Amino acid sequence: MSEQMEVIWMTENEGDTVRLAQLLAGWAVPGTVLALDGDLGAGKTRFSQAFAAGIGVPGVVNSPTFTIIKEYKGAQLPLYHMDVYRLSEDEADELGLDDYFFGDGVTIVEWASLIEALLPPDRLQMYITHLGDEARRITITGIGAQYVTWCKQLQAIGARNK
Repeated sequence: MSEQMEVIWMTENEGDTVRLAQLLAGWAVPGTVLALDGDLGAGKTRFSQAFAAGIGVPGVVNSPTFTIIKEYKGAQLPLYHMDVYRLSEDEADELGLDDYFFGDGVTIVEWASLIEALLPPDRLQMYITHLGDEARRITITGIGAQYVTWCKQLQAIGARNK
């Protein structure tokens, strides 16, 4: 089993969410997988938009709710943005997601817990909890050495242990 670390990132406003997304975008490498979960309206898509901007994706990034997967060309890396809310695990498995997860870009999966068995063993899991107004609690679990390092870096700049 891969090593794990969990930290909490508290936000008071959208700018704090954007800051987190841009920090993570700066650390992204080919094969990075971010698994996002949270209630409707918690901020998964807003996080994804800020992350996309952080890796140099131009233009509008919106939720791929009906298209399932959208591919974007970023200045640093390609972005594969998925929304699996409307898929069963079997349907998702037929899409060949490994090609994205282990490809040359970054994959962000919204509603990732719905396809947990298909996710790569090493990933950054994030659960966004809406606390009212613009405040959010983002629980970040790094699974695997690369993502544990990210959690340690976040902790060093203000994230707290769970």
